[in-house]
Amino acid sequence: MARGAPSLADLQVVRELAVRGLVVTVSQLESWRRAGLLPRHRRRGLGRGRGSVVDAVDPAVVESAAVLARHLRQGRDRRLAVLEWFAEAGRAAQPGAASVPEPPVAAVREAVVWVLRGTMSHRLLEVARGAAGAGEEAADALYEVAGRLIGAHPYRGAANPALVRAALEADEDVPDGPDFTGVVHLVAAIGLGAQEVGADALAEAFAAYGWFGLTAEDWAQMLGAVERGESPPVDWGLLQQRADVLGPVQQASDEQLLRARTVLLGLQMFYGLYAMHALFMPDTPALAALRARIDEWGMFPVLNHVITLGPSPRHFAEGLAVCLEPLFDGLYETLMEQLAADPALFRLPGDESGAAGFMERWIGTLRGRAQAGRGTM
Repeated sequence: MARGAPSLADLQVVRELAVRGLVVTVSQLESWRRAGLLPRHRRRGLGRGRGSVVDAVDPAVVESAAVLARHLRQGRDRRLAVLEWFAEAGRAAQPGAASVPEPPVAAVREAVVWVLRGTMSHRLLEVARGAAGAGEEAADALYEVAGRLIGAHPYRGAANPALVRAALEADEDVPDGPDFTGVVHLVAAIGLGAQEVGADALAEAFAAYGWFGLTAEDWAQMLGAVERGESPPVDWGLLQQRADVLGPVQQASDEQLLRARTVLLGLQMFYGLYAMHALFMPDTPALAALRARIDEWGMFPVLNHVITLGPSPRHFAEGLAVCLEPLFDGLYETLMEQLAADPALFRLPGDESGAAGFMERWIGTLRGRAQAGRGTM
């Protein structure tokens, strides 16, 4: 075979993908190999001086090329495709479908870091670090720049689904979720130090996240006691340490990144089940028990901030970084234990039809709500 001619193995990969409706060229395959995204064909040596041959195309090569062809559209950055590949590989394969091989974890790490460098969270961290020890004018500038960045991307968390459902059932206005403008004080604390910002401002910032179900008044009381020396001192250095979104990803092992993906995808499922309660999803003892576990941890507002349903690759990267934190791993394990104890999520008491009866009840409820809404117009 002349130098530069396509290999028979690559031609076979192109043909197999064409059968699936995926158009890939031999040059694309080689480009993906050079980028470290596509495995090379396994070859068998023929003996000294006789070269080597490919006896059979490895299915992992075909499936890796297939997933790249699905996600790597023309003009799109490869790193976004790698993140979608990593997310897809972590989900269970559909019945009868081939399992998706894992992408190179080094490429995943590079993609996550690349995404995080462009997030507003990282930009805010850089602004905060730039103001550290730079005087009063820098502090004023920090508040101005951070406020502008947050204001350019206004975000309000979702209200608790139980409150939303109660309001809809009573034909009342749906309550607003938490306002995140107070997070500017947290940015200032990272740059200027918690003591410079003060307990009341920090209380507003922490309450915006809804951590552990504590209100601004709760936080103000606790932080005020620390400020007055009535409670043990707080190591505020941890605030700066936890604000670093890049370091944990860069330092995480391959196994830790894979585990973070497991936690993130699992919490997406549990968060979705919790959030659907607002949309009149029928309640069952198993679903109520899962919501109760999340409420015991005070984590719905935090999950609402971290988890997005049907996330973009950028959201996936941010969620993956957050789920390296042991807190989220612990919540995931707790919810998995609860699910194992009562797996009948979609079985209504007294109804032996299981998920079919559950869906029938839900659809009937939604139709009834829609008809009632049209009747009042």
